[in-house]
This record gives sequence, structure tokens and C-alpha cells, in this order.
Amino acid sequence: MGRPGGGIGPHAVSSDVNIFHQEQRSLFGEILDWMLTPMLLLWPISLVLTWLVAQSIAGKPFDRALEYNAGALALLVNVSNNRVQFNLPLPARELLRADDSDTVYYQVLGAGGEFLSGERDLPLPSEEEKVFFGEVRIRDAEVHGADVKIAYTWVKLALPNARPALVQVAETLEKRSVLATEIVKGVMLPQFVILPMAVLLVWLALVQAIKPLSQLEERIRARKPDDLSPIDATVVPLEVAPLVSSVNDLLMRLKDSISTQKRFLADAAHQLKTPLAGLRMQADLAQREGANTEELKQSLRHIGRSSIRATHTVNQLLALARAESSGSAMPRTACDLAELTMEVVRDCVPRAIEKHIDLGYEGTQRGAEGGQLTGNPTLLKELIRNLLDNAINYTPSSVVKPGVITARVLTDPFGRTLVLQVEDSGPGVPLAEREMIFRPFYRALGTEVDGSGLGLRIVTEIANLHNASVAMEDTRPGQVPPGARFSVRFVAESGSANPA
Repeated sequence: MGRPGGGIGPHAVSSDVNIFHQEQRSLFGEILDWMLTPMLLLWPISLVLTWLVAQSIAGKPFDRALEYNAGALALLVNVSNNRVQFNLPLPARELLRADDSDTVYYQVLGAGGEFLSGERDLPLPSEEEKVFFGEVRIRDAEVHGADVKIAYTWVKLALPNARPALVQVAETLEKRSVLATEIVKGVMLPQFVILPMAVLLVWLALVQAIKPLSQLEERIRARKPDDLSPIDATVVPLEVAPLVSSVNDLLMRLKDSISTQKRFLADAAHQLKTPLAGLRMQADLAQREGANTEELKQSLRHIGRSSIRATHTVNQLLALARAESSGSAMPRTACDLAELTMEVVRDCVPRAIEKHIDLGYEGTQRGAEGGQLTGNPTLLKELIRNLLDNAINYTPSSVVKPGVITARVLTDPFGRTLVLQVEDSGPGVPLAEREMIFRPFYRALGTEVDGSGLGLRIVTEIANLHNASVAMEDTRPGQVPPGARFSVRFVAESGSANPA
């Protein structure tokens, strides 16, 4: 009986998955296959070519003997009393050098084609072939069902208007086949010993050739977990050096990433100590004996302020971690920078009103040509929000003399440049500190502003993810206060977006 409902068990599913699991490839096996397969394929081709060459080589000396015999018989043809005669003084077997393995035939025809001596059934040359003198030719033919080689020549006769006599000598091919077989055996039989030896030598050579890879593996396995030093690329084969260089590059980036994380965690722990210590101290003060209602309220206010500061620090740390880890996996879409900026400005208006700051937006409007870019809208809004929070935090303001903060988006459709600016009427940043303000947890000295020191670092990370640059300058150079203007320059997309 099957399971209720006819379900399939996990073991069955696992076996199906294993069926389609691709076996891991072996570099050693791949190289061995590519080296031995052509060798094994070429061996039978070599056997066929050797046989053909052996046939040609074996036939040459016997062809010369046939030519000699035909020439010798042609010398025995003469004219006597106006008659063509053929006199064979020696036994034909001795003259034609016959042997036990092959059969030799000869034929002599007179001027009128009459038979003079030899084998009557020997085939004649082609009628289309021209008569020639002083030359012996060889052709293939068949006599009594056996393949033969025939050497033939024409003999010029001293008779008026007489046709030449024809002399032919034929021989079967048994000796030629035997000699060709012996040649093939002499060439190929040693290869039956050489081929396995070649396979063995190829295998041993490959084992020796991949030893540097095994040694490299052993050196890497012998490393301690915290050893991220580069691998020595000078002791590996030239072909492996690019791989080692890539691994070294990865190790360096990993080392920098780990160092950055360690430094970040150390700085974050240090930054969180202050609000947490304040919370603990205020809690202790609130619990002391004899504390009145006003002192309890004061302690609670400090606790609230410290908790807000701790919460802000944690949120900034999360934002920075998100910006640093996005990289190439960050989802991107078409964004209207002016629209994003106006949304963030609207979100920051309540806080600006609370501090009596005149916060506004000017510049490119939503949907304008050249105001679009490809990026992550969430991270871009985080960048704008951090610039505005930084300006609100450091811009002095009062009812009598309110501070001014302006967010601005400028476009240059010809230069395909898109600029986000946030400027304020605050004290600005001294020249000596303009590089340091972009470092994590750095805060300007001499201010009582609560902050984590991560805002501008987050701005830099998000700008880098969008191939943008961040710059800072005075809003009113030479005046007091000079103010500060932060500019982020993006590459704009061609075309215009449709307004929402």
C-alpha cells in the first residue's frame, strides 16, 4: 500500500535529484582524454597509410624485374627471310626468373598480330594507346581470374610497311603482397609495444605536470584561518599564475573588508557606549534615595535623550551597513532626482520648523529633461536625508534670526551631468577638517550637536554605488558665517521622464 494521498516520499525525491546531478569534472582526466584520443584515432589511420606505402614500395623492385624481362624478350625478336621470328635459347622459366610463389606469363605477337610464343590468352593493350618504341610500360590486368602486372613494349621490325611486334610479360602479385605484409609487420608490430609505453609516459608526464597544483593546494590548506597574506605566484607554473593573482586580489579585498568591519565594529561599540552609559547613570540617579519629583523628571528627560541618540546611532549604523553591502547586487531603476529630493524635503519640514529653520527647494522640477538617473531610490533618498539632517543639525537658528537651508537639483543635458546641492547658512567646515568629516564617527569639535558621525560617510558610500562624487565648499566665501554647500554629481540619463 502506498502512503495516504499517493504522496512521494523524500527518499524518492532525493534519488531523482541525484540522477540529474552533474558529476564534477577532472582536469587530469580532461587533459588525458584530449591527448590520448587523437593518438588512438590516428593509429588505425597510420596503419592504412603504412599498408598503402608498403604496397607501393613492395611493387617497385618487381616492376623493375618485369621491365627487364620484357626488354630481354624484345631483344630475341628478329626478322629472317622477311618473316618475324622469336628464338628463345634458354628455358623460359630461367630466362623469366620465375619462382614457386608467383606465376609468370609471356606473349610475343608478330607484325600481323599473329601469335609467335607464350600465353595466348594474355590481354592486349588498349587500342586507343599509341604505339611506342624503346620504352617498357606496365599496366594492371587479370589473367585466369588472378590479378597480374603486365610489362609490355613494341618492337620495330625491319620490314617495309610492317606493324611492330608486341612483347608482354605478366606476373601474379603474390610476392608483392607477402613483401608488403612483411613491411607492415615490421613497422606496426613495434607500435603495439610503443603505444602502451606512450600512454604510460603521457600519464606519468601529466602526474608530474600537475604536481605544482597539488603543492599549491597543500600550501593553501596548511594556512591558518587568519592568514590572508598573498600567495607566492613565482613558484607556480606560468599558466597558473593568473589564477593565483586573482586569488591574491580576492585575499587583499577580503583583508580590507575584514579590517573595515573590525574597525567599524570597534568604532560602533565605542559610540554606543556613551548613550548606554548615560542611560545607566540616569537610571541610577532616578533610583537614589531622597530624589524629588523634579529630579526624577530631569533624569527621565536625560534617559529619553540618550535613548533617542542610541536609536539614531543604531539606525545610522544599519544604513551604513546597507550602503556598504549593496554593491553590484543593488536593484536599480529609473529615478527622478528632483522628485526624490522634494519628497525628502517635505519629510524634513516639521523638524526644520521646530528649529525655526527656513527649509526649501529650488531648481529642476519633476519630470524635467536630464533630471533622471539609474539607481536605487531608497538609497538615494537616504543620501538626501543625511545631507539635510546634517545641515539641520549644524545650522544655528532662532526666531529672531532663522537659519536657511536650500536643497537644489541642477541639470546639464549637454554635459549629461546631474547635481544635487544642499547648502546652509551655518558655520561651515574649516579647510583642515574637510577631508576628515567624511570619515566614520567624526564630528566637528566645539559643537553640542547630537549625532553619530556617520551621516556623511553614508552619503559617500551611496554616492560611490551610483558612480557619483561628493564635494564640499563654502556657501558664502569670505563671510561670517561662511555656510556650507555639499554637492553630489551624478551622470544623467538621456531623454526625459514623464511627470508623475
